[in-house]
Amino acid sequence: MKQYSFEKLNVWQEARVLVKSIYAITRTFPKEEIFEITSQMRRAAISICSNIAEGSGRTTKPNQANFYKIAYSSLLELLNRLIISNNLAFITDSEPIELREKINSIAYKITSLRNSL
Repeated sequence: MKQYSFEKLNVWQEARVLVKSIYAITRTFPKEEIFEITSQMRRAAISICSNIAEGSGRTTKPNQANFYKIAYSSLLELLNRLIISNNLAFITDSEPIELREKINSIAYKITSLRNSL
């Protein structure tokens, strides 16, 4: 089976793991949040992977960099919602620490990817 270039990117692979973590953690959120913070966090996490994949397929460096910038912005959006979820007591104090480590690693790799262009 053909493997596309984005599938080989370590940052994309880590972002996929983050999506799984976000889905797992948001399953425990209150049901009334399903169309609010739960949905928003899931969409932001998926946006990170999607924009890394789309950026890798662009033919110009500025175009690629733009998609990586959007991925980074989605990552920060996700972090913000994670902090808010903790403030609202939807998650424990220890859960954001673990997820934040993943977010920090992905942020570093997206920045490195953009800088390599």
